[in-house]
This record gives sequence, structure tokens and C-alpha cells, in this order.
Amino acid sequence: MSGVPGRHKATAPAAAARATATPFPSIALLLQGGGALGAYQAGVYQALSEANIEPTWVAGISIGAINSAIIAGNAPADRIGRLREFWEGASDGPKGWVDWMPHLLQDTRVRGLVNQAAAAGTLVNGVPGFFAPRFPPPPLQPHGTPGATSWYDTTPLRATLERLVDFDRINARQMRFSVGAVNVGTGNFAYFDNAVDTIRAEHVMASGALPPGFPAVEIDGDCFWDGGLVSNTPLDWVLSAPSRLDTLIFQVDLWSATGALPRDLAAVAVRMKEIQYSSRTRAATDAFRELQTLRAAYDTLHRSLPPALRDTPEAQLLAAASDPAAYSIVQLIYHSPTYEGESKDYEFSRRTMEDHWRTGYENALATLAHPEILVPPAEPPGVAVWDFVTPRRAESTRGQETG
Repeated sequence: MSGVPGRHKATAPAAAARATATPFPSIALLLQGGGALGAYQAGVYQALSEANIEPTWVAGISIGAINSAIIAGNAPADRIGRLREFWEGASDGPKGWVDWMPHLLQDTRVRGLVNQAAAAGTLVNGVPGFFAPRFPPPPLQPHGTPGATSWYDTTPLRATLERLVDFDRINARQMRFSVGAVNVGTGNFAYFDNAVDTIRAEHVMASGALPPGFPAVEIDGDCFWDGGLVSNTPLDWVLSAPSRLDTLIFQVDLWSATGALPRDLAAVAVRMKEIQYSSRTRAATDAFRELQTLRAAYDTLHRSLPPALRDTPEAQLLAAASDPAAYSIVQLIYHSPTYEGESKDYEFSRRTMEDHWRTGYENALATLAHPEILVPPAEPPGVAVWDFVTPRRAESTRGQETG
């Protein structure tokens, strides 16, 4: 692998300008981790593709890394089909009795029980083309082996990725591609980025190696776990790139940071997961807006400095750090119905997969109906944050986080 030192860089390499169907020369699609909820991201991508909005940079964590690899590793005409192939394969299974009586699913209590039963089936049987239960189980496996440290074998995922993803295409850099993982030995977060790294299936698998379910993935002597253990979104990585390009960002989150006060232990378990794996998008965008305010202010000031002062090392250092680019950050956050429960990230039934995909598609269509998201913000600090899908907050403002 090339570019090994780049794994631990605090900032991403600069993005390259590309021709797009929007005023933005850089379009980033950021995909959060969330297991079975990831079909929502596929629906979002389908709507963007149909609107001729193709990302120039796709970055993901965990299931978002898998979706990102399928998108970056295929020609535009093949991406939705490959995503569909992955998600239909992962949700493939025998139909239960309730599938023949769909009217029963109108009752949320029945739907909740059906979803729990499907999730239990995942725990027992695994997911086709993704992971399979170990036998014998970890306590009976040889000490120090992958089998002793994880409940499931992810070998099927490697075969699936090698079948659905053209890694030569990713490494040809036709689209920027980044996935995040955590170094098990150091605890440091690391990004594998095709701007500096040669991407292979194990980089994608490392990003989704959530313990203790899945084993750590070894890459060039280091072992890595799921990036969601430290940060479940690649937003900070993309925003750190010193590209100076007007950038349109679609932040697709599978866990909502906001939620109702739990009323029972089941709701407590759900809320704990949502808080743990939500992207902290508000904190990231607030901090970035403050940084951009300072950068824009100095960029304006620098142009009015007298030459003698403008050419000082201190002024040149600040000039290099300034960024006059405009950013439009569009949030699409999945808000799950109450019947999905604590097991929603490993409930891989076909009916639920289709629900997630359809919801992502519809949320993206509703968002794209607002053309203002495609206009680079002109007023300082040049950062607009939009959210048209969060309940009761279907509004946007350049001065306040809306996600």
C-alpha cells in the first residue's frame, strides 16, 4: 500500500475540482455507519443520481464504507443496480407467515414483534454475503485467533466486495474515496483515502469491523476496527481538506442526535444507540462555521494590507490558512419509527430494507425540491446548513445548525 504515513494525518489531502451539474466543483457524499439502516443511503443516492447530481468525493464509515465502495467502484450507470444487488442479497431470506398477511403489519405492535423476530434470525443465522456465525463459538476457539475475538466470520463480505466493486476503478481516482477505521493497538482514528492509498477490500472491511461481532482486519501489520467506535461520520475529514473549492456536501446520517425522552428500558436502549452513533453534526458544523468566519475575515483583510505587511511571513502563513470557499451542507437524517427498536441496525428483513431504501429516496426528493441548496452561500462565513427532513424543523438557516 502506498501513502502509509497519510493514515494518521489530521487533515485530508486537497480535493480536485471536477465538472458537475451544479455550481459546485466539489460534491461530497458522506455516509454514516448504521448496519441494516444503510439501505436508506442507497435510496438517497438513487434520488441524487436521477437528478444528475453525482458526487466527486464519497466517504463512509462502517456500512457507509460499503455503500461508498459500491458507488465509487462502479460506472454511474451501474451503481444503483450494484447497490440493489448488495441490499437484496443481504436481505434475502424465506418469507414468514406475516408477509402473506400484510394488513397485520399496519399494527405497530405486530410490526415491532416481526422486526424483533427478524433481528433474532440475523443473530442466529448471520446475513448472506456479509457475515456468518462462528462454529464453534469464540469461547471454544484457539486463543488469539480471529475466531476467539468475534462472534461472526466476515469472509463472505470480502467475496461480495470483490464481486460488486471494481477496486481498479477506485484506485484510478475517477472519484475521491475515503473510509475511516480505528487502529486497535494505538486507539488512533485512521482514514484510508485513494488520494494517497491503494484501496483494497480489507480497507472497506476494516471500516465496518465492529467488535465483538466482527474480527479486527489486519492491514500492513496493523489491526483495525470499525471507525464508528471513535467517529461515525467522515464530515471532519472532508471539511479538513485544504482545497479552497466551493463544496456541496450531502451528509446522510442513520442515527438521529435528537429524540424523545425514553419512557421504558427498551426506549432507553434505542436512545443510547442513537446518541452513541449519531454524527455530532451540530458540533462539527458549528466549529467549522466559526473557523470559516475567521478564514473569510482574514482573506478580506489580506487583500487590503499594504504590500510591506502583506509579504511578511506571518501574513503569508495566515493567507495560506484562509479559505474563501463556500460550503452548502445538506443533512438527510433517518428518523426511525418507534417499532424498529434497539435491534434496528441488525434487522435485515427484505420488507424493512425496502422501507429504508424508499424513505431515503423520498427524503432526498423532498430535499432536492429546494433549489437553494444548490446555490453557494454568498454572505460570510459562506457556510449554509440545510435540513428539510427532520420533524418539526423543516427549515434552514445560515446562522444556526438545523440537524
